[in-house]
Amino acid sequence: MTMRQTLFAALLLATPATAENPPYAGQEARDIASLSAEDQRAIMAGEGWGLALPAELNGYPGPLHVLELADALGLSDSQRTEVQAVFDAMKSDAQEAGRAYVEAEAMVSHMFRAGHANDQRLNMMLHQSAEALAALRAVHLRAHMVVTSMLSDEQEEIYAQKRGYDGAHGGADHGTHAHH
Repeated sequence: MTMRQTLFAALLLATPATAENPPYAGQEARDIASLSAEDQRAIMAGEGWGLALPAELNGYPGPLHVLELADALGLSDSQRTEVQAVFDAMKSDAQEAGRAYVEAEAMVSHMFRAGHANDQRLNMMLHQSAEALAALRAVHLRAHMVVTSMLSDEQEEIYAQKRGYDGAHGGADHGTHAHH
């Protein structure tokens, strides 16, 4: 869950829904009910959207943040080049997978908006959406795994410190690294 989603959930819990304060007021105009315009923009741009948090928060650095911290991490020229290549591939693949996910969610919204909802269609569309979301998450999570294998233990420690994480590697032991 992104920080924005967490804050939104907290606000919903803190503010009881009433006739004067309906929880989804204004959202009925969304093209895709389950995704805000900002969510759609982020997904289509190939941004992380919080999908790789299981990796990030458990000691698997992400390519974008590794590039942002390249100097502090003491990345070699070859590491920079390799991480940049992982980032570029991840972004391209995430944009493609993101389009599929947004399109699948658009189909779910359209089905209900058009009044054509039934169990068979619903199951088919939810399956498509779930597969698309899983593919999108896999793109981001795999990129974290690949980048982690490119870093030394010391670089992972520095990354965790710079990102403000408590403890080395988020408590993870990643096995053998390339150690450049």
